[in-house]
Amino acid sequence: MRHQVLLTVAPLALLAGCAGVAGLHDDGRARDVQAPLALWADRTPAPRVRDEDPGDQRAVPGVPEVPSGDMKDTDPAAVVSADIVAGDGRPPDPRSVRSPVFHDLTDDGKPDLISAVDLDKRTSELRVYSVRRNVVTRVLGLRAVLAGVELAAGHLSVREPTKDPRYVSVTDYVWDGSRMGLWDLTLDDYRTPQNPLPTAASSPPSPGAPA
Repeated sequence: MRHQVLLTVAPLALLAGCAGVAGLHDDGRARDVQAPLALWADRTPAPRVRDEDPGDQRAVPGVPEVPSGDMKDTDPAAVVSADIVAGDGRPPDPRSVRSPVFHDLTDDGKPDLISAVDLDKRTSELRVYSVRRNVVTRVLGLRAVLAGVELAAGHLSVREPTKDPRYVSVTDYVWDGSRMGLWDLTLDDYRTPQNPLPTAASSPPSPGAPA
């Protein structure tokens, strides 16, 4: 009796196998896998010049020394204007200079000056000044589209728009003991006064996740 059951099941298995094979079809020739094609591989950019380094430190000429080492003992507007003029620029319109912010970014226990000048309705220049050996010195200077600027745990975070309006890129700068250096680059939710904090529903995609 046992042998009869086996003989009955075997044809059913064969039929099922045939049905699976019959369901296959040819999608045509698969696309060849190729390595990325490097364009102009013989051309490389020149090394970055110091003018392009946001953390390049520059003494601000024409500003009195500050024995106290405290940027609050300076005239913020005069510092920003002198720095811009020293770079062959024109003194900024006072209305384009944002309110000064004082915060210790260089970890010396004394407040530094954080300032921003709006060049037009979109682009701004963010500058950080500190007193180094009694001399007012710019320790960070960068041009950006400022979607937001934040201070947290000694980090200066600069938020800029991306092509996706839901997210902004966040660049963190931090004092490494001798200069303001790039700490991290991340992607974050776009925050507005109506939506100041990210939500779980709008969290940025994880690396490798489909858009």
